[in-house]
Amino acid sequence: MTAIVLFASFFLFMFLSVPIAISLGLALIVTALYSPDLTLTFLSQSLITSTDSFVLMAVPFFILAGEIMGRGGISSRLFDVASVFVGRYTGGFAMAAILTSMFFAAISGSGPATVAAIGGMLIPAMVAEGYDRRFATAVIVSAGALGIIIPPSIPLVLYGVAGSQSIGDLFIAGIIPGVLVGLLLILYAYFYSKKQGYTGTGESFSFKKLLYAINRAKWSLLIPVIILGGIYGGIFTPTEAAVVAVVYATVVSLFLHKEIKLRDFHVAIREAALSSVVILLIIGTANAFGTVLSMEQIPQVVAEGFLSITENTIMLMILIIILLLIIGLFIDTSAAVIIFTPILLPMVIEIGINPIHFGIVMIVALSIGFITPPMGVNLFVGSSISGLSVPILAKAVMPFFIVLLLGLIIITLIPQISLMLL
Repeated sequence: MTAIVLFASFFLFMFLSVPIAISLGLALIVTALYSPDLTLTFLSQSLITSTDSFVLMAVPFFILAGEIMGRGGISSRLFDVASVFVGRYTGGFAMAAILTSMFFAAISGSGPATVAAIGGMLIPAMVAEGYDRRFATAVIVSAGALGIIIPPSIPLVLYGVAGSQSIGDLFIAGIIPGVLVGLLLILYAYFYSKKQGYTGTGESFSFKKLLYAINRAKWSLLIPVIILGGIYGGIFTPTEAAVVAVVYATVVSLFLHKEIKLRDFHVAIREAALSSVVILLIIGTANAFGTVLSMEQIPQVVAEGFLSITENTIMLMILIIILLLIIGLFIDTSAAVIIFTPILLPMVIEIGINPIHFGIVMIVALSIGFITPPMGVNLFVGSSISGLSVPILAKAVMPFFIVLLLGLIIITLIPQISLMLL
């Protein structure tokens, strides 16, 4: 009955449009007032202890690094490199936009941040090149979902904390799946552009232009190499890598690119602080929420329920993916990872699924929630940039939704895509 009160009050507050972190907290308070086994003191202690983690310090630092780099002239340089490779082909502008989003995802670790940084520059440019505004915005919004798949990814950090898994291994495991999903998006953009008659630049490939573009973007291109190379090489931990990313981003943006002023840093710090507070508040309340679920043995009940339907590994993974897709419609990715990892992970380990592989599957499934209403954060960011309404944009991204779903199925059925680099 305690679990029923907890979920009923949570969804009631969500239905009333209360922010998710507050909904989680209020649901816990209501449950504590109902249940004699819970106290408000326990809830307040859980809120503090769940965020008292060295590993979680990586989250605000990666966010700050993304904010600094998003303002430091990195997007245009990355786009120039991508354009040299694919700009001359049919739909070259769209494909270059997706490649740029993949590069930036390896910097920001955030879906909405990727859409904001890339979309503000490329959506107007694509429209000026003759692309339909709905397609141009849908390309950026969908590619922004790569922000939480390609490392460094904030949800992967949260999964590692919630599931006691190696964040370094998760980062490495996310590389090939992220590239695969990006390539599938590029393929769709190419065939759609061919159908619509969106031509490329028509310029032939030039090593001179490539070297010039790489030279301009060399400091930006080195960022993921330093972060992932340092983690995988044992030079620093993921948390220390986040701090290195902040220092590196500051030096590159301030002294090398010289496209950000010292006085502009307070804006980046303020935005990073606001985002970090929201995420950490979600982490604290979601952890307490998960603790209550564990006390009520909900993970065991869920596992027994799934196993009672079927014990076939593939069928169970399909059921879990459907559940995650539904969760992604309504619940913020950070909260979903913290709440549902302790529930689902023991079950998938029991049926023989590698926990690192499952982590990638979980994040890819939840990434689709960025482009599906009513949560669909990327849709709202893309709408604010392009001026299109969210319903119109939601319809425009449906083909990309199918492409992302195809990528999820491939990654789920072929574990080696996630595990081959480990």
